[in-house]
Amino acid sequence: MKILITGGTGFIGSALARSLYDQNYDVTVLSRKPASVENIGRAGIHALTDLGHLKPNQSFQIIINLAGAPIFDSRWTNEQKKIIRNSRILLTENLVTSLASMEVKPELLISGSAIGYYGSQGDNELSEDSAVSEDFSQQLCQDWEQAALQAGEYGVRVCLIRTGLVIANGGGLLQRLLLPFRMGLGGRLGDGHQWMSWIHRQDWIAIAQAMIKNRAMYGAYNATAPNPVTNDEFTSTLAACLKRPTLLPLPAVFLKVLLGEMSALLLGSQRVIPKRLLDQGFEFQYSKLDEALKQALLHE
Repeated sequence: MKILITGGTGFIGSALARSLYDQNYDVTVLSRKPASVENIGRAGIHALTDLGHLKPNQSFQIIINLAGAPIFDSRWTNEQKKIIRNSRILLTENLVTSLASMEVKPELLISGSAIGYYGSQGDNELSEDSAVSEDFSQQLCQDWEQAALQAGEYGVRVCLIRTGLVIANGGGLLQRLLLPFRMGLGGRLGDGHQWMSWIHRQDWIAIAQAMIKNRAMYGAYNATAPNPVTNDEFTSTLAACLKRPTLLPLPAVFLKVLLGEMSALLLGSQRVIPKRLLDQGFEFQYSKLDEALKQALLHE
């Protein structure tokens, strides 16, 4: 089975590409830099440098769309917001447009999204059917999903994967937190009451694989572990795993001055439950935060 992955050189995508390749899928990764595809670590993974290079007689049974500029690397100026949106929405629109020229359409499109879809909602428990609270992240995710859903016009089954904080070694927010926490300088963010919905990368990959194998899966799924925690719980658990104290909480006002609108990523609250996955019998390998963190830290 042939699979095309956009964003396949990133923190999630590279691990997914390796996993699928090791299961004997024929994997192609879209990347402008073929050398970055080589860095995934599997010599048999193909590189596609531009969607425009696809020929009408080329076919992929599965397309997994994870492309997007890093959302946490730069302050959210108007220009940076445009980059963030275009790297997700415009690429997804171009991807769906390219389906029109394919002689054989894909069976499935798995398209990335995030729990930012819901906006910040305090202590409210959020499932896939919950109402949203509008902000930049919410509008971004909503427009991103709508672009992907257009693939349905070509008879393609579409699964949307609303991802929470991804835990694994070698990247993500965890990698950013390790140095200050190991130095004993970590602490809660703001009052620590905001909810953090997380998932181990291996469980995320298992969800994507379930979507490939189970043709009854369609629409939006929350890719989060069933036990979200508050920021206070998260930072305390991380510190305990590292055997370090939590000495320096960062006040909300400081984060707002330092990061501007982007501080909403750290101070916003999403208490997300993977209701559809649980209802369909999906079993998480890492359902508790301490187990996920210990596994990730074991491979640092």
